Amino acid sequence: MIEKSDLNYEKVVLIGIVTRDQDADKLDEYLDELEFLTYTAGGEVLKRFTQKMDKPDPKTLMGSGKIQEVKNYIDAHEVGTAIFDDELSPAQQKNIEKVLQCKILDRTNLILDIFAQRAQTSYARTQVELAQYQYLLPRLAGMWTHLERQRGGIGMRGPGETEIETDRRIVRDKIALLKKKIETIDKQMEVQRGNRGQLVRVALVGYTNVGKSTLMNVVSKSEVFAENKLFATLDTTVRKVVIRNLPFLLTDTVGFIRKLPTQLVESFKSTLDEVREADLLLHIVDISHPNFEDHIESVNQTLADIKSASKPTIMVFNKIDAYKEEKIQEDDLMTEKTSRHNTLEEWRQTWMNKMGNNVLFISALNKENLEDFRKKLYEAVRDIHVTRFPYNSFLYPEYDEMGEEE
Repeated sequence: MIEKSDLNYEKVVLIGIVTRDQDADKLDEYLDELEFLTYTAGGEVLKRFTQKMDKPDPKTLMGSGKIQEVKNYIDAHEVGTAIFDDELSPAQQKNIEKVLQCKILDRTNLILDIFAQRAQTSYARTQVELAQYQYLLPRLAGMWTHLERQRGGIGMRGPGETEIETDRRIVRDKIALLKKKIETIDKQMEVQRGNRGQLVRVALVGYTNVGKSTLMNVVSKSEVFAENKLFATLDTTVRKVVIRNLPFLLTDTVGFIRKLPTQLVESFKSTLDEVREADLLLHIVDISHPNFEDHIESVNQTLADIKSASKPTIMVFNKIDAYKEEKIQEDDLMTEKTSRHNTLEEWRQTWMNKMGNNVLFISALNKENLEDFRKKLYEAVRDIHVTRFPYNSFLYPEYDEMGEEE
């Protein structure tokens, strides 16, 4: 349960639907994540509303009875915001706002809002702004419901624009301007990547809030912002790291998430370029999360989308200090053992065993098993470097052949 430390949180209700493609368990999982997103954005979830439907209502997503139930609760508890787990069409958002008479957001809008809060550098802010305008453009008509569309008549004939059309033109011009700005910065960053020399590049990838930034801080002895919230860091951070006598570049990238808005994938192209150009990926996984296997699948799908799924990868299962397997009582004959009852050792014997030595279990926060992590990382980077520069092999002996690291 998420604890609220102050009274300034915005009151929110969450809304989702059970369909043929999304059962109740999957929806609960998505709504848990949506609640964490809401908390990250500064909201407090008072209640969740769900409805089972064969297919979403094209007008209001949910049925009229359920929408009225939500309306009654919102009025009774003075709720200011309703957040839908599914992306709403402009028409749906407009229709729902008419009924509920409160602020309506969907998952995409919420993630964009968090990104806007978290963006620190000018580049990240530009990327987020572009994504927001791309999301806004088809929804402009719904923002003008308080105005009548201009009609013909005296003084209205001939060329002219309605306020909606004027705004659309302004937004399109802004999108074009932001794309040019990002294109310019992308070229500069491409030059920067080219100027990094021949050092091996290692990229941290993974679902959001799995501990990438914490691990980055431990390994590189740097101070990258880390917090137990989703998307704590947006800006790509690159550090030169030396393990024993072997230097390489370590990059911390933005976390992935299921249902990641397409606008963000496009606008954060440069961040993903860091992954594309990496020689080695460290796929960080929060093994304490009950759905970590789904997170792995989501990250792998994103890597496949950006044509990086075949890169050499080390799976790093983080937060072993927080992992607790579910227990089955000795007299419980009804409960069937599932993967949630696995100990860490039993997990090692599952599909993870097929990955051989490319699986590690650590706690970046408590610095558990970090020596094994450094050794594995050193060996993987060394193999890439020696393959690229065979004449340098004598400079970087096997990890076990060296003395203790100072």
